[in-house]
Amino acid sequence: MPVTLPPYALSAPVFRFRNLAALAGRAPIGGAREVALACFVAARLVADCCDPALELDEEARTARCVGAKGWLGTIAIPSPVRTPVAKLADASSLANPAVMAPLVSSLAKAAESFLDPASRSELDGLAAKLAAMAPTAQAPASRPPLVASR
Repeated sequence: MPVTLPPYALSAPVFRFRNLAALAGRAPIGGAREVALACFVAARLVADCCDPALELDEEARTARCVGAKGWLGTIAIPSPVRTPVAKLADASSLANPAVMAPLVSSLAKAAESFLDPASRSELDGLAAKLAAMAPTAQAPASRPPLVASR
């Protein structure tokens, strides 16, 4: 039987990317923790810029991108992971799902050795969600073949 909440009760908050956050919390200090934190920050940037409930404007997205890139520059991320994280942070300021989806997949692949399956599935799910949000390319209209004329 469903329980109804009193009218003054708040709904339970949803914590996105909890597996990435949990991995960062339990990983030993060093590479694995910093990679998990970098993936968490990048995933949050991307998810938030495409969330219609937040309605982040270009100025807010750019400010978040600059702040995140500044912070990411201070932690020791292995070079194979650093490039995809930086590209994803840059792309978050544009809020273009078609651009960000392959970058999230690239980050997941680069960080694969540092992530557990649950964390990797969160990144894969984000990439799939972004790919579904991306507008599909229009097929070119069929035209009659070009015929050389005299």
